[in-house]
Amino acid sequence: MKDGTKEEYELLHELEKPYLAGTADRLLRELAGQADETLSGYRITRLEHGLQAATRARREGADIDWVVATLLHDIGDGLAPQNHDKFAAEIMRPFMREEVTWVVEHHGIFQMYYYAHHYGWDRELRQKYADSPYYQSCVDFCERWDQSSFDPEYRSDPLESFADEVRAVFARKAWDPAVIAAGEARGLPPAA
Repeated sequence: MKDGTKEEYELLHELEKPYLAGTADRLLRELAGQADETLSGYRITRLEHGLQAATRARREGADIDWVVATLLHDIGDGLAPQNHDKFAAEIMRPFMREEVTWVVEHHGIFQMYYYAHHYGWDRELRQKYADSPYYQSCVDFCERWDQSSFDPEYRSDPLESFADEVRAVFARKAWDPAVIAAGEARGLPPAA
């Protein structure tokens, strides 16, 4: 890399643009590939969990960042099962507001509230984030959209119905301060 010229790096920059523009479609393909993938013991696939959660968000009137993030929040389960939440948040961070990516990044520890006590673990570990302006958004995300989305009877919207929203989010200018809205806590829409 150190021997590259300005002209070579300008060429690479131009050649990289179509690849960057294909991020949304690669994410959609990854989700589609989860249609047959499940963790032992679960009654739905990883894809169905994301679809259920995103459908719940959509039906409650959530904005595009919440809907797309909810669809993608567990996309890292297969490649990063020990830190899937942080993995997913890093994919979203350049394109979504800070509140939403913070919630995705921390949802794993917040979800422990529902099951940690069964293992003898501390279910209140999320309290260490109680001072965050995004704390309540994460509590609400887990309660309303994540933990309830393992229902084999729930009728979720199909993956194709989310494609335009995913493409719109990942077509944004990366790291746009107006999109990132650092420090701004909007919360989830009122519960339906």
